[in-house]
Amino acid sequence: MALAMLSQPRFQAGHVVMTMGVNDLVQRGAFNPGPYLRRHLSGDWGDLCDDDRHQNDAALKSGEDRLFSSYRVTNDLKLWIITEWDRSVTTLLLPEEY
Repeated sequence: MALAMLSQPRFQAGHVVMTMGVNDLVQRGAFNPGPYLRRHLSGDWGDLCDDDRHQNDAALKSGEDRLFSSYRVTNDLKLWIITEWDRSVTTLLLPEEY
């Protein structure tokens, strides 16, 4: 079992929403975003460079900036998760929907 699955959330997600593209994949049974949302909330930022990871860590401490994660699900599927600076909304989206 992955460490992120065992970790407690480090911040609140607020209202969780997904774009039409992610919703379509979920509705077709082609994708379960739950494990990726748990990783995001535990501070596992996925496939980000060190600078972006440090920026997220600083934003988590200050509470003054949004939090961003990127996960390569398959060769053809990447998921982005963005939590707003005030932690009121977390959005699951495909990069092409940004």
